Amino acid sequence: MAVVDLYSKRKKRAQGEVLEVYRYDIFPVPLRVQLVHVFDDVIGDQTEYFDKYKGVQAGYRLMVDILCREYGLFTLTKSSVDSSNHYKQFRTFLLEEPNVDRVLDAVELAVRVINRLTRKSDYRELSTYNDLADRAIEEINTRMREHGVGYVVQDEEILRIDSQVLHSEVVKPALKLLNAPGYDGVQEEYLAAYEHYRHGRAKEALNECLKAFESMMKVICANRGWNVGRGTAGDLIKAIFENKLVPDFWQSHFTSLRSMLESGVPTGRNRMAGHGQGGQPTEVPDDIVAYTLHMTGAAIVLLSERDKALD
Repeated sequence: MAVVDLYSKRKKRAQGEVLEVYRYDIFPVPLRVQLVHVFDDVIGDQTEYFDKYKGVQAGYRLMVDILCREYGLFTLTKSSVDSSNHYKQFRTFLLEEPNVDRVLDAVELAVRVINRLTRKSDYRELSTYNDLADRAIEEINTRMREHGVGYVVQDEEILRIDSQVLHSEVVKPALKLLNAPGYDGVQEEYLAAYEHYRHGRAKEALNECLKAFESMMKVICANRGWNVGRGTAGDLIKAIFENKLVPDFWQSHFTSLRSMLESGVPTGRNRMAGHGQGGQPTEVPDDIVAYTLHMTGAAIVLLSERDKALD
């Protein structure tokens, strides 16, 4: 079912009540209820759960079994829910679980079930299974955005976002191009940076940013047969400029970019995350990590586009 732009939503926008700042520690009850509706539509509801000719029961059982095993539980909820009814267990968990990270675990698993189980003609025996799956994932992101929840579903994973514009213009293009063959390592490291960021592991996120940045340059240099010396960040940056990845007549306009590549991502990692922190623990502010994530994504997209332009 499509998201409807109700009068109450339009009124809030007109009155300036639209949330501009994302929240990360709250998962509102109305949003939870909306997600139950979404999953009922695409994975199946209580009625279909008991239809032995459909795969609905298998989908919910898979999600509940994975969550129970990973959390070290025998039943997913403490409520008096029939433990043999995986649909009710999953629904109750989604509605009542106080830990936001665990709710996001459930949403991420549901998205994987949507993509890997429901996109088959024999699942629920519906001819519109692909459209249903696409609309469901789109609605999940729309609902979270409406409630100001700072997460988004991207490539079957939950990612934390801090700016919708930056996410649309930087992060999504970076992840899209990293889906192409040959970028597996870069994609793994960039997604790992987001995973660390989502769980508050700032230093680990900075480390993965540098690794993704270096890996992107290594892929380009290796494909082009460029000499990268010892293969350090500085050597890689030197190679891409010496080999005119950025044309000569643009070099004067890219002074700030070169400074960012040489001191932004690498130095952020080296000074704050990659070396010993001494007697006192080094705290890395969330806004610095968010900036580094977006800067890394922008660098990845730029390097890719300039690489294509050389052909």
